[in-house]
Amino acid sequence: MAEKRPLDLLLLHAPSVYDFREKAILYGPLSDLIPSSPVFEMYPLGFLTMASYLRDRGMRVRIVNLALRMMDSRRFDVPRFLKKFHPRAVGIDLHWLPHAHGALEVAKIVKEVLPGVPVIFGGLSSTYFHEELIRYPQVDYVLRGDSTEPPLLELLQGLGDPGKLRAVPNLTWKWNGLPQMNVLEFTPPSLDYADLRPDRMIEMVMEHGDLRSVMPFNHWWRNPITAVFTAKGCAHQCATCGSSQSTCVHLTKRHRPAFRSPASLTANIQAIAKITKAPVFLVGDLLQGGRAHGEQLLDCLKRAGIKNEIVFEFFAPPPPDFLQRIDDSVQNWSIEVSPDSHDAEVRRSLDRKPFYENKTMETSLQAALALRCHRIDVFYLIGIPHQTHQSVLDTVTYCEHLFRITDKRLSCFISPVGPFVDPGSRAFEDPELFGYRFFARTLEEHRQLLVQTSWESILNYETESMTRAQLVDATYDAAERLNALKLQYGRVPKRRGMRVARRIREARDLRRRIAEHDGHLEADLKGEVARFSQSTVCDKRELFWPRRLINFRIAEILRIGYRHYFPRPSRKPPDLESAR
Repeated sequence: MAEKRPLDLLLLHAPSVYDFREKAILYGPLSDLIPSSPVFEMYPLGFLTMASYLRDRGMRVRIVNLALRMMDSRRFDVPRFLKKFHPRAVGIDLHWLPHAHGALEVAKIVKEVLPGVPVIFGGLSSTYFHEELIRYPQVDYVLRGDSTEPPLLELLQGLGDPGKLRAVPNLTWKWNGLPQMNVLEFTPPSLDYADLRPDRMIEMVMEHGDLRSVMPFNHWWRNPITAVFTAKGCAHQCATCGSSQSTCVHLTKRHRPAFRSPASLTANIQAIAKITKAPVFLVGDLLQGGRAHGEQLLDCLKRAGIKNEIVFEFFAPPPPDFLQRIDDSVQNWSIEVSPDSHDAEVRRSLDRKPFYENKTMETSLQAALALRCHRIDVFYLIGIPHQTHQSVLDTVTYCEHLFRITDKRLSCFISPVGPFVDPGSRAFEDPELFGYRFFARTLEEHRQLLVQTSWESILNYETESMTRAQLVDATYDAAERLNALKLQYGRVPKRRGMRVARRIREARDLRRRIAEHDGHLEADLKGEVARFSQSTVCDKRELFWPRRLINFRIAEILRIGYRHYFPRPSRKPPDLESAR
C-alpha cells in the first residue's frame, strides 16, 4: 500500500488552561449552561467547515480535540502525541477568549516538538488581539475575520513565499521577525460557499481510526446535539456581545449579517439527518434576515420532511403567526430565548433591539406551547449593566410567574456572564458608559486571569452595582432559589433537584474555606474543587435532549465508509472565486 502523504493541516483544539490536570481551579458555574465542561473542550464549528472546504480541494486535514483527549486520560502525553505528525502547518483556534492560556501553550509545544512547522491562529479573539498575538514567538500567522476558508487555502498554498503571502486576504504574519498586516477584505456576503459536511467528519474517523479526537465535546454520545450556523455577524447591538453589529463593523468589517440561503441550510440539515437522529440547533435568529427569509427556510424544511427535532433560537419573541408557520412546517421543534433580565430597564441597558416588554414574550411563549413545541428554554444572565443583587432575585421571582402560566415544557436558567465580557463588545470598549470595571485588557492579562484559584478571581469584570464577590453571592442565591422553584413546579426530578441544592450549599462552604486560606488551595481542598466546577447552578443534564436507543443511522455511516475506501472519480469543486 502506498504511503499516505503528510497532512497539509493539523487542526488542534486546546483546553482552556493547558495544565488543568495539575492545577486546582474552582470554575464554579462558568460552563454550566453550555455543552462542554470548564475545560471548554468543544471546538468551533469553523473547524468542520475549514476541514470540508480544504478536503474538497485535495488537502489532507485532520482535527484533533486535544482538550478532550487530555480529559480522557491523565496519562495522555501531548508532546509525544504531536511528535507522530509531520504536517505542513498546524492550525489552533483562539475563537473564544477562555482558550487564551491553553491555545498559546499548545502552540509553544508544537514549536518544540515540530520545529519548522508554521503555526496558524484564527477566530474572533485572534482577530481582536492579532497585533499582540503575532508577537508571541510560537505564532507565525493569524487569519482575521469570521470567514477564513478561502484565505486559509491561499495561505497553505503560499507558505514560505512572501510574494504569495502578501496577497492572502485577512492575514497577519511576520517576515524576518517583523509583523505584517494584509488588508481584511474577505467578507463574503453569503455563507453558501462553505458547508459543514458531517460525512467528512466520519471519513476523518475512518481514515485515522480515532473517534475521540473529532468528538465535539465530552459525553457527546449522551447528548448528541448538532448545530448549523444560519448567519455570521448580527443585526443587533447587545452591549456585552463580541459579535454584535457594531463590533463586527470594526472587528470583521462586516456591516450586515451574512446568511446562508434556505436551500443551503436545508441541504446541510438533511445531510446531518441522514447520519443521526439527534436534534439540530439553528444558531442565530432566522428573523434577522427578515420574515421572508425565515419563511423560505420553513418552506424548504416542510418539503424535506426532516424528522429530527429542530431547535430555533430567537433574539426577541417571535410573532405567534410565525410560530404557527414553524408548526405547519416542522414535525418536531423547540425554541430558545434569552431575555437576559425580567426588568425591562435592565434589558434596555444592554441596548438590545428590537426592545420588547415581558407581556410580549409571555404571549409568544404561550402561543408556542399551544402548538406542538416540545420544549422552551429561557435564559437569564447575572452581571449586566444596572443589575443589582435584588434585581437578580426578582428575575428568579419572575421565573416562578412563567412556571405558573406555562407547563412543564418550559424551564428557566440563570448564570453569570462569564468568564469574560467579550473584548470588542461595546461594554468592553466603553466601560464607563455601561457601568463596568475591567481587570484585564490585553491578551496576556486574560491568560493570567484564567489560572487564578477560583471563578470569582477569573471574571474579567465587575459592575457599578456589584463587585466580583457580590456577583458570586448573587449567582448562588439565584441558583438556590430557582432550583427550589424547579422542584416545586416539577421542572426537574426530585432527586436531581435535591442533588443541585446540596452542591450549591457545599460550593458556598468551599468558597468560604478558600477565603480562609487567603485564596490559596491547600492539599485538603484540591480534591474537592473538581466536583464543584460542573452542575453547580443547575444539573447539566437539564440541557440535554431526550436520547433515542440508537441515535445514529448505521447504514448511512457504513455507506460513507464504503465511499471513502472505494471512492468514485472526484469532480472538481465549483469555482467559488465569486465569494471573495
